[in-house]
Amino acid sequence: MAYATTNPYTGEVLKSFPEATDSEVDQALDDAHNAFLLWKDTPFSTRKVTLQRAADLLRERATDYAHLLTLEMGKITAEARAEVEISAGIFEYYANHIETLLVPEALSVAHPSEGKATMVYEPLGIILAIEPWNFPFYQVTRILAPQLAAGNTMLLKHASNVPQCAAAFDQLMRDAGLPAGAFQNLFATRQQVEKIINDPRVHGVALTGSEGAGAVIAAQAGKALKKTTMELGGSDAFVVLADAELDKTVDWAVFGRHWNAGQVCVSSKRMIVLDEVYDAFLNRYIEGVARLKAGDPLDPSTTLAPLSSQAAADDIRAKIREAVAHRATATEVGPKVPSRGAFLQPTILSNLTPDNPAYYWEFFGPVTMIFRAKNEEEAIQIANDSPYGLGGSVFTADPLHGAEVAGRISTGKVFVNHPTAPKADLPFGGIRRSGYGRELTDLGIKEFVNQKLICIVDIDAAFL
Repeated sequence: MAYATTNPYTGEVLKSFPEATDSEVDQALDDAHNAFLLWKDTPFSTRKVTLQRAADLLRERATDYAHLLTLEMGKITAEARAEVEISAGIFEYYANHIETLLVPEALSVAHPSEGKATMVYEPLGIILAIEPWNFPFYQVTRILAPQLAAGNTMLLKHASNVPQCAAAFDQLMRDAGLPAGAFQNLFATRQQVEKIINDPRVHGVALTGSEGAGAVIAAQAGKALKKTTMELGGSDAFVVLADAELDKTVDWAVFGRHWNAGQVCVSSKRMIVLDEVYDAFLNRYIEGVARLKAGDPLDPSTTLAPLSSQAAADDIRAKIREAVAHRATATEVGPKVPSRGAFLQPTILSNLTPDNPAYYWEFFGPVTMIFRAKNEEEAIQIANDSPYGLGGSVFTADPLHGAEVAGRISTGKVFVNHPTAPKADLPFGGIRRSGYGRELTDLGIKEFVNQKLICIVDIDAAFL
C-alpha cells in the first residue's frame, strides 16, 4: 500500500511516505492506551478547550489546509475551504455540547421499591478509524470529535492518496493541546490494520469507504468481537414532484450531483422526475451541467474538479461502457473537459431498466442516472429499488407533502427541497449496503461508549 501524493490535475507524484513499521504500530498502541488512561478522567471542561482549539486552528489555517486538500485529491478551492469550515464546526459543536450529550440519564422504574436507575456513559479505550480520500479532513473529524469528547483515544488509518492531509491532521491535534498519543496517524498496511483490530486495548472500528473494504473490516472486527460502524456507498434519489419550483430545483440538482466532482457518498446520483415535468427538467438540467467549467482546481473560476485519480476516471468510463452495453443511453454534456488531469466528461445515463446491472450501481463521479416516473407511487418505488440507503431528496412546492413522500423513502435521511447535506448538528449514516451505525450528534458520541446502568435498590426489595 503506497502512501503518496499524486496531484490529480497534473499527474505528478509530489511526495511519498514509508509504511509504518511493526514496532511503530506497537508503540502507537501503547501510547494510545496510556493516553486513554489519562484522557478518560480528564474533565469535560478541559476536553472542550482542546476541541474548541482544534476548531480555531482549522479556521486560522484554512487557506493552507484547503490548498493541501486541493493538492492531494483535486477539490476546488471553494469546496476545500467549505470542508475545513464544516470540520471546524463539528469540533465546535462537541465543545459546546459535550456535557449535555453525556449527562447521566435517570430512568423511570415501575415502583419506588425497585430503586433508582441511572444510565451513565463511559469511554471504552482506543478506537480505530479507517477513512477515505474524498473528504480528507471532514471524514476524520466526523468520528474523531465525538470520540475525543467521549473520552476515547483514536488511531487513524487514512487513504493512501492523502498522506499529507493525514499528517497535517495529526499535527493539528497536537497543536490543539491533545495529550501525546491520544490521536495518531499511522501509514499502516492491511496486515497491521488487522493486528490493531485484534489488540485487546482497541474497542471499536469506524470505517467510511467502499463496500468491499467495509465487508473485510467488519469480518475482521466481528471475529475479534469488536463493534464497528460502517458508512459505505450511496446512490441517493433526487425526487422531483410535478409541482416543484423547476428553476431552483434544477440548480440544486446540478450542484447536488457535481459538488466534489460527484465523489460524495450522499451526492444526488439518481434523478427521479415525474412525467409531467421530465422533459422540462432534463432540458434545463443539461443546460446547467453544460455551464460547469472544468479546469485547474486552484483556479477560482473552476466549478468542476478532476477526479481523485486517473484510475478512478478510467474505472467510471468502463462502467459507463458496460451500462451502454446493456442498452442504457449515455449522453455526454457540455464542453470537452481538459485532456490534462483525471477529468471525466459529465454524462447522463437514461433508459436504465432493472435488468441492466448499472441500474443498481453507484457512480462515484459526474455521471447522472435519470428516470421518468409516471406518478408519485412509481417515483417512490424507483427511489427504494436500490441496494443503498444513505440519503435522498424530495422537491415540491408543498413541504408538508414532501415530508410525507420523504417518510416513504427507505434511507438514512431525506431532505425536502435541498440535496442531502452534511451538517455538524445532524446525524449521518445509512441502511442496507450503505452501512450501519450513526456519526455526529448524540448518536455518534454514544456509538463507542459503555452505556452502563447503575441501579440503587432497597436491600429488602424482592428480586422479581
